Amino acid sequence: MPETVFSSSTRGIPEASAVPRHIAIIMDGNGRWARKRFMPRVAGHSRGVEALRTVVRGCMERGVEYLTVFAFSSENWRRPQDEVSFLMQLFLKALQKEVGRLHDNAIRFRVVGDLSAFDERIVSMVREGEALTAGHNRFNLTIAANYGGRWDILNAMNRVLANEPGRTAPVTEEELAANLSMSFAPEPDLFIRTGGEKRISNFMLWQLAYTELYFTDTLWPDFNLAALDHAIGSYKGRERRFGRTSEQLQQGADGAQRNA
Repeated sequence: MPETVFSSSTRGIPEASAVPRHIAIIMDGNGRWARKRFMPRVAGHSRGVEALRTVVRGCMERGVEYLTVFAFSSENWRRPQDEVSFLMQLFLKALQKEVGRLHDNAIRFRVVGDLSAFDERIVSMVREGEALTAGHNRFNLTIAANYGGRWDILNAMNRVLANEPGRTAPVTEEELAANLSMSFAPEPDLFIRTGGEKRISNFMLWQLAYTELYFTDTLWPDFNLAALDHAIGSYKGRERRFGRTSEQLQQGADGAQRNA
C-alpha cells in the first residue's frame, strides 16, 4: 500500500475538519497530582497511564484518528535517577499490559524517539507491539519516548544527506518532512498541554507550525472525558486561517454554499 502524503500547513492549506483529526498531548502534572495527595511522585505516573487509556477511548469515540502523546522527553533523563528508573519500569509494564488491548481494538501502535538509550527488553517489546498492530487502521496511537523536536529535525536532515553523499543542492521542505519520525501522520490539528505550563517543551517543533494550542491547569491524572470535550470544544471555536484573512474564509464559505 503506497504511503499517504499529508498536506503541509506552510506549503498548502490543509483541510480543517470539525473534529481534530490528530491530537498531540503533553501529559504534564503527574508528580504534582501525587504530591497534592501526599503520595510519592511515581504514584502520579501510574495514575497517568489510566488517564491515557481513558483519553484513547474518548478520542476514538469522538472521531479523532491520530493521538500522539509525549511520554518521556530527551530532557527527562535529567530527573532524579529513582524516578527515571520507575518510569522505565512503568513503560515496560504498560507495554506488557496494554499492547494486547490495543491489538484487540484494532489500534495501530508506534513509538517515536531515540530508542537506543532504552533497555533491550523495552526496545524488543516496542518492536513486537509495532509489528503486532501494523495492519490496523481504526485508530493510531503514537508514544513519543526519548523524543525531542530538535533531535527529530536534525535526524531527518542527516537522513536526507546520508542518502546522497556529496550533495550540494538545498534540502527541500518536502524531503525533510518525509524523513521526520512522524511522517506517517498529518500535522496535529490540536495540541493539549495539561498541568498549567504554557510551553511546548521541544515537542514536535516542525509539526506544530499551525496547530491550535490549548493549555489547561488540569493535572494529567485528572484529565477525563469532560476535559477532553472542553479541549475539543475550544478547537471548534477557533478560526483556522493558515495565513489567510477572515474575509477570505467567509468568501470561501459563501461560495461553497452557492455551489451546493
